[in-house]
Amino acid sequence: MTYTDDFRAHYSAALRNYLDTRDEDSLAVGHELGRRALQEQISVLDIVENHVRLINELAKDPAADGPIALEFLLQTLAALDVATRGFLDGTRRYEEQRARAEGLADRDKFRTALVNSLQEGFFVADHDGAVIDMNNAFAEILGYPPEGLPYRWPHPWLVDKQAAAAQQERVRRDGSAEYETPIRHQDGHLAWVTVSINAVRGAGAHRDVYVGTVRDITAERAFAARESAALRLATAVAVARSVAEVLSITLEECRAAVDVKRVIAVIWPPGDGEPTVQVAGDPSVSAWRELDPLLRQTFQDARHQLPLTARPIEWPDTPGKAQGMVAVLSGTADVALWLELRAPRWVIAEDRLLVTVLVGHLSLAIRHVRQFESARETSLTLQRAMLPSVAPPPGFAVRYEPAVPPLEIGGDWYDVLPIGEHHIGIVVGDCVGRGLPAAAIMGQLRSSARALMLTGAKPALLLEQLDAAASLIPDAYCTTVFLAILDTESGLLEYSNAGHMPALLAEAGSESESGSGATSLTDARSVPLAVRRDEPRPQASRVLGPGSTLILFTDGLVERKHESIDDGLSRVADVLLDTVQLPIAAVADAMLRRLAPEGGYDDDVAIVVYRHQHAPLRIESAATANQLASIRRQLTAWLRTAAVPDAQITDIVLAVNEACTNIIEHAYRGHSVGTMLLKAQAVAGEIQLRISDSGSWKPPDTDPGNRGRGLLLIKTISDSVALDSTPAGTTVDITFRLARGD
Repeated sequence: MTYTDDFRAHYSAALRNYLDTRDEDSLAVGHELGRRALQEQISVLDIVENHVRLINELAKDPAADGPIALEFLLQTLAALDVATRGFLDGTRRYEEQRARAEGLADRDKFRTALVNSLQEGFFVADHDGAVIDMNNAFAEILGYPPEGLPYRWPHPWLVDKQAAAAQQERVRRDGSAEYETPIRHQDGHLAWVTVSINAVRGAGAHRDVYVGTVRDITAERAFAARESAALRLATAVAVARSVAEVLSITLEECRAAVDVKRVIAVIWPPGDGEPTVQVAGDPSVSAWRELDPLLRQTFQDARHQLPLTARPIEWPDTPGKAQGMVAVLSGTADVALWLELRAPRWVIAEDRLLVTVLVGHLSLAIRHVRQFESARETSLTLQRAMLPSVAPPPGFAVRYEPAVPPLEIGGDWYDVLPIGEHHIGIVVGDCVGRGLPAAAIMGQLRSSARALMLTGAKPALLLEQLDAAASLIPDAYCTTVFLAILDTESGLLEYSNAGHMPALLAEAGSESESGSGATSLTDARSVPLAVRRDEPRPQASRVLGPGSTLILFTDGLVERKHESIDDGLSRVADVLLDTVQLPIAAVADAMLRRLAPEGGYDDDVAIVVYRHQHAPLRIESAATANQLASIRRQLTAWLRTAAVPDAQITDIVLAVNEACTNIIEHAYRGHSVGTMLLKAQAVAGEIQLRISDSGSWKPPDTDPGNRGRGLLLIKTISDSVALDSTPAGTTVDITFRLARGD
């Protein structure tokens, strides 16, 4: 039996059942038969012919049963009708899709041409960030061709990979991002681009892809960089204090803006001297001879090129690519600049234009600052000429440190003036204001104070008289002065203070009552000069012990912004205590070095430091043996007051005793008894002794026995011995260096 016969049998049975029951269930069987006919590919014509034949056979009343049977037929044909219409629709859609596909092929070509015609770079990246498609503009901007696709993450053109990763994460989180970033072109040069990225969910894809554009903004950035660099340079130069500082500022600008790893400035002195070198970046060098020979030759050749122009330089190992750029910054070719690129590359026009702009500003800045330095040097020369030009008396050290900013000289001064045999006048002062007017006032007051001290008056009276002089000098109002008279023998210091910083005193081996170790001389304070007052100037005194150190200074040494003056005084006291064992000149140098602010002193500093030495010992006696015990006692007492350690006292007394014994036994042998003279002084950590006589040098005995070893003993236990014998007498100089305490 065929499919058709089986279908006809089922159709006949179903139709007969429907004619008998005429209900919905039996009618629905017709729809199922229609679907079966569609599956078994039974034609509509066959179904209709079979239906007509069955009506003729089964209908009892064709007129009544015919319409009922027609409903069953239509129900069967309904499924076939839907399929037929679907086929027709599908055929129509197929034709449409085919026409569309043909159009899409042309449209894809159009899209490709359109995308490649864009000036902006276009790219597609997969979920992992790998670039899988790009247009021609993208390849041109970055220098990486489509043949290298895919470019996996991290992309080879990225400069700041960390920032790029952050932007990628932002796109994944927010779906889009737009930002500016530097990129490294394949040929090595640095460029700037603006990037716009959007996440796109592809049809049927489970993960996003990314579509973005890249626009080259190097020229815009270069213009902004030129303007910004020029503005920063002009601002920085306005407060620059020296040629070196101007160079440093400009070197940093070039390093940031032109992508260099090292910047070198070379300055030739007048004449044929060796140039100085300043470097920003690595490797750093400090001398001309430390530079690579190729680089030295580059600088020498640059002196013959036009000034204010930047020239790319190729080296033999990088043909076709610039290693750096060199420029001459002055018409006299005495300043040249080398910009060493991070990697050899082509130098683009934007780089050269930026360097040219910076070089032009730098040239002007150097001329400007040199003029300031010249004027500053002239002013400082004038000011130093007003300060004492001779060496200070023994035990004193003086220093003057001008303020750092150009022309910021001030009215600080000092003077140390011997008055008579054992007295010294000391004055430290500070006039209000800065510059040449303050220096002029300082010069007049210093001359007045110097003349007044020579009268021998006491400090309080001297300030009274200096008040009268200041009242006659315009703008001398409010000048501060610390004035003292020192007796170098007794150590008596008499002083009076007209509104000035207090002096500080560090006693040898002792601490002040406050426990700080240094005493502030705050007595005898009164108002500055030329200020109205109702009371006479006060006066105070202090006896300086042996080895004590005194320092007088101006406020530039201690005053700092946003800080109490007491903090500055504490720092001075600390340095003074740390240096009490150093020579007096080293104390002054340590003060200036250790108390200097990071950027240098912004006010003038004048200091006077004094170390009070032990009064010298002088013993003159007859050259007889009974005098030796008295000499030993006096010398021992003097050494103890000079704070000499006991172990060294024993050696010193032994050496002196041997020298005096030699005088007694040999100097006047065969003559009447003469005299011997012992002089001792404590100077700069040493005990210096001189033993002399007016006798004659006798040759040693032929057989001295156990005697004659005194000079050898002295040489053994002392640090130095010098013997000077003349017909007029013999002198022995002996030196002991004092051991420092822990």
